[in-house]
Amino acid sequence: MRGIPYGRQKIEEEDIEAVVRVLKSDFLTQGPCVEQFERSVSEYLKSLGESTIAPHAIAVSSGTSALHLACLALGVKSGDKVIVTSNSFAASANCALYAGANVEFMDISLVDYNIDLQQLEETILNHPKNTFKGIIAVDFAGYPLDLKRLRNICDKNQMWLIEDACHALGAVSRRKTEPIYACADGMYADIATLSFHPVKHVATGEGGMLITRSDVLAENLRMLRTHGITKDPKKIIESDGGWYYEMQALGFNYRISDILCALGTSQMLRIHKNLLRRREIADQYYKELGGLPLILPKVQSDVDHAFHLFVIRTEGGPEVRKALFGHLFQNEIWAQVHYVPIYRHPFYQQRYGTKVKSNCELYYGSCLSIPMHHSLTDSEQAKVIATIRGFF
Repeated sequence: MRGIPYGRQKIEEEDIEAVVRVLKSDFLTQGPCVEQFERSVSEYLKSLGESTIAPHAIAVSSGTSALHLACLALGVKSGDKVIVTSNSFAASANCALYAGANVEFMDISLVDYNIDLQQLEETILNHPKNTFKGIIAVDFAGYPLDLKRLRNICDKNQMWLIEDACHALGAVSRRKTEPIYACADGMYADIATLSFHPVKHVATGEGGMLITRSDVLAENLRMLRTHGITKDPKKIIESDGGWYYEMQALGFNYRISDILCALGTSQMLRIHKNLLRRREIADQYYKELGGLPLILPKVQSDVDHAFHLFVIRTEGGPEVRKALFGHLFQNEIWAQVHYVPIYRHPFYQQRYGTKVKSNCELYYGSCLSIPMHHSLTDSEQAKVIATIRGFF
């Protein structure tokens, strides 16, 4: 690809060697590399906090399949109503509908672009008790959610919590008395999900993972990702012999291959380096783009942003954003908009009608994701900065 994309994977020689070893081995899928990848993520999350117990990590075929299985494992069913953010990729809402539920869209905060917790509390309060079964909240762009407050809201209203942490591997908030790491603690979200799409901090091509501290949920998730089938002699109701297996639930083929997991394990060895590089890039953007008619991401001093995205907002309305997008494109810089509000998509318009969220509309009319990935070179970033400055 010519030009500078907003996101891109970085593949090094050791990644290629890891994949080649699998191609020469006996297993291309359902082999030892899956568990190895799961352990690498689990141990990394354990290393971030003070817990002596690593959370369960269940690898699946994509971040979307992780969200779907999370809903199923938590018992989401037809007639349920689930709260989701308006500002995310469609999968963050679709997963509830896959399980038969309906969704209620929440507006966002213009501070961190995460779900507006004040509106969330007011919405729950203004509905009959037990209207909402759970919340799917997103650590948008890598800015960690206030998980402690979210957990309190859920506990008070007997709701479950799914943390869509697909942007936020390595993010941490120190706003409370103790650090709260995105998807690491387990005492907050019932299940957290990760994605390993090429634009993420760790790339497997396609791939996802579920994180939980619940033994019961982890066991259920592992069965659901493999057609709902078990071969475990302790769980089989009646065995006909050593070959026997049973389908005990309606599951899916959401397994991930050893090829992708070998790549993921290799990439996990560089997660600290990748995060550091993204934060260096962000620091340079703050230094060089300050003073322009732009709103740069606000990050509190006690928050370590994972910077999956670097989202700028233009002053002057949608036309300025559109013109800047075109100017970057003409200079072979492929910016992107994250996201079209989910409720704007024709499917959701037809299902729920127009329910505009004011902050989300204001954000959407001005937001632009400029190149942010750990493979971005200094010279590429310098071109991005010069092009934006030249536009203004």
